[in-house]
Amino acid sequence: MPLFLDLHELPEGITAAHVAEMHQADLDVEHKYNCRGLTYWCDEKRKTAFCLIDAPNKQALIDLHENSHGAIPTRIIEVNDTIVESFLGRIEDPEKAKNVKLNIINDPAFRTLMIIKLKRTTLRRSEMETLKAALRGYSTSITTLVSEHNGRLVRKEGNTFLLSFASVTDAVHCGLGIKAIYHSVITPDLTFKIGISSGIPVTDKEGIFEDTIKTSDYLSDIVRGDFSITAEVNDLYEGENQNKALPNRGEITVLNSNDEDFMMQLMSYTEKIWSQTTISVADFERNMGFSKSKLYRTMMNLVGKSPNQFLRDYRLDKALELLEKQNSNISEIAYQTGFSSPSYFSKCFHKKYGVLPSYLHNN
Repeated sequence: MPLFLDLHELPEGITAAHVAEMHQADLDVEHKYNCRGLTYWCDEKRKTAFCLIDAPNKQALIDLHENSHGAIPTRIIEVNDTIVESFLGRIEDPEKAKNVKLNIINDPAFRTLMIIKLKRTTLRRSEMETLKAALRGYSTSITTLVSEHNGRLVRKEGNTFLLSFASVTDAVHCGLGIKAIYHSVITPDLTFKIGISSGIPVTDKEGIFEDTIKTSDYLSDIVRGDFSITAEVNDLYEGENQNKALPNRGEITVLNSNDEDFMMQLMSYTEKIWSQTTISVADFERNMGFSKSKLYRTMMNLVGKSPNQFLRDYRLDKALELLEKQNSNISEIAYQTGFSSPSYFSKCFHKKYGVLPSYLHNN
């Protein structure tokens, strides 16, 4: 059967004990709806609860809740048990204490997510073995530090890591440790970036933690500096540490709400138009509601690149992905990624990576 995770927004006065009673009510009648309740998470502070339930479909889950305790979920998404466990640490109720009627679980599903990206800045074969060795070393160090800071490796794709932490403090200290290791070894042909944000697993998106993953991804991709966090992460860190400021504050970029809004707007628009050859900076200005000078200043302050350079580098990153798949020729890739001609594409590619696209395509 499909597995679903739902969100309940708790009214004032509802406690973890009340949620435990609701969970037990579900378990008492779940067989009538062909459902199987696995576990739940409750966050009294944020007034949220999440149920993990095997069900034939979403309607069966709604019927179960409605007829057992009457609390209809605000949102339901379909999930994978392995992914849920990777993010949240369990897919079953923790063991009940002895002589306790209810299994009261005051365990928030709120998580702090970190994305780490290691990127090559050269594609020359003479540098490949050195880079591969460095990447293996960083991968081992990252895995070790994540474990030491009570984090979980959700997934690793290429040289991108997605990590989950229950504690903001653990996430920040882990990030600083990983950054220190990177800077202790000189690897000039490799760039390193970390992005950290936080949130709940179920929103109005279809995927688990989709909003939070996207924010961390953007932070680790486009924001200038090699370690960026949201204002919420900064506030949560201070809350966990009796209002103490971030350690090594000069090494971490903290986005304010305006910067975060701009980043999300910029990436949302870029992801829609990057492959269109007719797009220009004027289109960014018009669609984002910025004057030419304000867009330039904001981009330089937040991203460290002009709008033109940002769009060109974004397209080149996409072109590199396509070249590595080798499903299209160079001319096709040039046009697919928004360049006006194959010759201009080759020129830009060589300037960024030190080799022509044909070098990668033929090897």
